[in-house]
Amino acid sequence: YTILSKVHSDRNVYPSAGVLFVHVLEREYFKGEFPPYPKPGEISNDPITFNTNLMGYPDRPGWLRYIQRTPYSDGVLYGSPTVENVGKPTIIEITAYNRRTFETARHNLIINIMSAEDFPLPYQAEFFIRNMNVEEMLASEVLGDFLGAVKNVWQPERLNAINITSALDRGGRVPLPINDMKEGVYVMVGADVPFSSCLREVENPQNQLRCSQEMEPVITCDKKFHTQFHIDWCKISLVDNTKQVSTFQEVIRGEGILPDGGEYKPPSDTLKSRDYYSDFLITLAVPSAIALVLFLILAYIMCCRREGVEKRNMQTPDIQLVHHSAIQKSTKELRDMSKNREIAWPLSTLPVFHPVTGEIVPPLHTDSYDNTSMPLMQTQQNLPHQTQIPQQQSAGQ
Repeated sequence: YTILSKVHSDRNVYPSAGVLFVHVLEREYFKGEFPPYPKPGEISNDPITFNTNLMGYPDRPGWLRYIQRTPYSDGVLYGSPTVENVGKPTIIEITAYNRRTFETARHNLIINIMSAEDFPLPYQAEFFIRNMNVEEMLASEVLGDFLGAVKNVWQPERLNAINITSALDRGGRVPLPINDMKEGVYVMVGADVPFSSCLREVENPQNQLRCSQEMEPVITCDKKFHTQFHIDWCKISLVDNTKQVSTFQEVIRGEGILPDGGEYKPPSDTLKSRDYYSDFLITLAVPSAIALVLFLILAYIMCCRREGVEKRNMQTPDIQLVHHSAIQKSTKELRDMSKNREIAWPLSTLPVFHPVTGEIVPPLHTDSYDNTSMPLMQTQQNLPHQTQIPQQQSAGQ
């Protein structure tokens, strides 16, 4: 028999709000669930893809993303949980598809979001790394190396990766498949201490001018990243939440803003049902009756009030009828005469002069001769009364 689907036991994870969450969907974890079951030591390399969705919904939560480049690579769930989801378990249904046998395996991932200490971190910096893809940056060792480099430059007491976003999600273009080009990735980190002088160098007027001219700015700490990470310093973003001023503005009542009327009170559920039968009759019966009356009036005018030929002749003066009859007779007579008129003779059949006597030679046919089959040109040897012209004899005769 064939197992169509097999459900794994649920997994519980406990990420913190405002901190990057990464969960890898390993293909090796699901390979043993698809028949025929591999024996110990056997290697199975079936293409496997994953589908993830929030339980009861067709898609994932807004803060959670998923990526899998090929059916032969692992899938990754990543994102930054929000404070609104703290204390609410989020159940993600993970379905694995074996693209060779079309078997499926499913298990649930229960995400229990915890509240983070000192959240949110007041100082946040977002770096754009040009030589990385998002799945490469999500690897624990690569992300650890990047956080280590940032920590050496920033020297904070607490440093967390807040979010990772692909450049394609920010409106970036897909790179050309040459020279191993990468799409780029944005990495946001947060710390509890102010920005270091090295990070502040981006805000210098000289570096701002170089960025406006599409030139690389001069950053003293770039060498600590350049060995592994190529950072675009013109796209770095520094956010200091401690200095942000509230953007609340007093609401000015005017056009488009409703006055405060208390809480909204919907209508009660005990409303009486309304009968729309009379409205239906009025909507259809009245236009139909008017159309029927107009149709009857038009039929009476077209059929019952029609004037015939006899009534027309009785109301027409006699002299006008005589003139009309005479015109019809004359027209008919002219048409009959045009049918019997002779057809113009061709020039080759007209009378010609005799070449010797000068007499006029009559045509070869009578007036009743059918000339439709006669050729346009007649040979001279067929003409009567033709005189043979003597030919010149040679000198020997």
